[in-house]
Amino acid sequence: MCVALPGIVEEINEDTAVVSFSGNKVNALTGLIPVKVGDRVLVHAGCIMQVISQTEAEEIEMLFNELSEAAG
Repeated sequence: MCVALPGIVEEINEDTAVVSFSGNKVNALTGLIPVKVGDRVLVHAGCIMQVISQTEAEEIEMLFNELSEAAG
């Protein structure tokens, strides 16, 4: 099973972007789809896979929080 996490694009540098995940910043490759600063995106294995809406991002984050709470 693969899990892609939602984040926010904060900066774009040629073929990478700085993506923030609740304050944790990582570099992710942008070559698969066009992105811009402020986009909510799904990142998997260091690659931006999809641009998503704010609503979709909030739903995914809520599900991850519920899973975390259930796992204790």
